[in-house]
Amino acid sequence: MLRRVQFSDTDMAGIVHFANFYYYMEECEHEYFRSLGLSISTTGPDGVTIGWPRVRASCGFESPARYDELVEVRLYVARKGVKSLTFDFEFWRDKTRLARGTLKTVCCRFHPDRPIESIEIPPEFADKFVESAYRPDKSPSSRED
Repeated sequence: MLRRVQFSDTDMAGIVHFANFYYYMEECEHEYFRSLGLSISTTGPDGVTIGWPRVRASCGFESPARYDELVEVRLYVARKGVKSLTFDFEFWRDKTRLARGTLKTVCCRFHPDRPIESIEIPPEFADKFVESAYRPDKSPSSRED
């Protein structure tokens, strides 16, 4: 996904504020779902919604992005679990990697009158997700202990 850095994305130093990288990851994730003909929020006729709340997110930064630059956000399916998906992201400006991130989501059912419950990824979703063979290398600050 290509995204042009907006002025409102930047901080007083004129670089993209770190929190916006999380927004970019979510935006890319939504585009990925759409590219598969899916949505991250699907409500059935019974009022029950299938959604993907985040349970973990991290991002490590390597180089700043500035106003009006084009940033390419690349998404990789790092892991397809029984109930969860883990996505790896890389942020690029031309040949410079700007950041690497990870986002873990869990497939959940939202009933109008009951608490959220995690569920196995339904086949109509699971069949479309394919783990990537590519694994962005991890910096020490982004490794899980």
